[in-house]
Amino acid sequence: MGGRAAELDPAGPLPLAHVSPPPARGPAHPRFLHSAALRFAAIYALLFGISALALAFFLWWETAGVLDRETDQTITADVQSLIERWNQGGVPALILTIDNRLAENVDDNAIYLLVDPALERIAGNLAAWPASVPLDRTWSELPIERAGIRSLARVRRYTFPDGLHLLVGRDVEVRAELRDLLTGALLWALLVVVILGLAGAIIVRGLFRRALANVSTTAAAISAGDLSQRVRITGRGDEFDRLSETINEMLERISRLMDGVRQVSNAIAHDLRTPITRARARLEDAALHAKSEADLQAAIERAIADLDGIVAVFQALLRIAEIEAGARRSAFAPFDAVPLLADLVDLYSAVAEEKGISLLLESPDQLPFFGDRELIQQAIANLLDNALKFSPPGGMVRLSAENAGRMIVISVADRGPGIPADDRGRAMERFYRGEAARNTPGAGLGLALVQAIAQLHAGSLSLTDNMPGLKAMLRLPVTVEAVHRPPAAAADA
Repeated sequence: MGGRAAELDPAGPLPLAHVSPPPARGPAHPRFLHSAALRFAAIYALLFGISALALAFFLWWETAGVLDRETDQTITADVQSLIERWNQGGVPALILTIDNRLAENVDDNAIYLLVDPALERIAGNLAAWPASVPLDRTWSELPIERAGIRSLARVRRYTFPDGLHLLVGRDVEVRAELRDLLTGALLWALLVVVILGLAGAIIVRGLFRRALANVSTTAAAISAGDLSQRVRITGRGDEFDRLSETINEMLERISRLMDGVRQVSNAIAHDLRTPITRARARLEDAALHAKSEADLQAAIERAIADLDGIVAVFQALLRIAEIEAGARRSAFAPFDAVPLLADLVDLYSAVAEEKGISLLLESPDQLPFFGDRELIQQAIANLLDNALKFSPPGGMVRLSAENAGRMIVISVADRGPGIPADDRGRAMERFYRGEAARNTPGAGLGLALVQAIAQLHAGSLSLTDNMPGLKAMLRLPVTVEAVHRPPAAAADA
């Protein structure tokens, strides 16, 4: 059974494991090409560029595109109107309409040309049919000359059933200049966007690398064996700070586990050195000085007893490891804990009576529970053994149990020397033995075994002051669902 307060041999530093150099690599791309920071920066620049390109296209569509579409709609409406006039009055009405529209064209941007099947001019403001407008094409955009001035026009061709050809269009020189100006401005804007995107990518890459450099430096120090290093926290509370806090918590846990391994190793060496040395000395002394077979037999039996104690320590360690691994869950079943408590009181009554200690049981008539009956019995037995071991003659040990909703609480209280408040957190560590336990038998594994059993059942073990003495409390969930949940989830419940 684990003792009250303990003092272990100082744990010397463990030698650092030799770290083999990484295997040589063949020729590879430059290191920066494999950088995660470069990938994130490239993704940022790509998204930035795509967004800017989409915005530029939208602006062009809503400006130059709108102008082109309005021009096409105006020309199409004009052609439809002229076709209706031809249907109503024939060629004379068509010629009259063209002359009227040219006369009323204030902006002087309308283009009309009506020719016969031989492409001879009949009406309009163009001298001849443009050679760049084939008779099999509906829409065209071409340079024209009117009144000695060269310009750009967008025209639509239409052929009447009698073979006449009509060309209707608008002068789009000003709109073309505006469109070219807008297109050039957008192209320059895209160039500026590309430059800004690259600059932003470089800045993002630098920020990313600086944010990870702290983690990388700490990880390198840890891998070299310096477990005291921690990731620096900027205090901004961003994602990198939360990552740093998580890494630091992980490093703290690793450090505690390493300290635990060192302490357990030192404790095993300390606790086993004495019985092994004693057994060897007895056998050596018997071999040299035994005067009879009876003396030799007695020495061998004492050495066997010492070795049995060593075997018991290792069996306890293996049992704790087996329980912590959850290998005993297959034995879980519903049972009533009250008969189990009564059996334990009957079992330890003789020991208590021999030491002059009163052993009392307080429990309800029924206490339904789901778990491993054998392990629960062993955990309570360890607590009773510990209480009786440290209780003074004439003292009292109280075993009580109660149903607290979804939990049952089993407590063992004594009036012994207790455990100082500062040492109660370590009392459940393996091989921890306090000052009060220094001259009592045991290896310091009892409370560690009880805690392992409690955690297997998704419960907990706590030690409190009984004023005087110690009170050990087992809190265990009653339901099957709570027992089969992970310990953290069960604790939250």
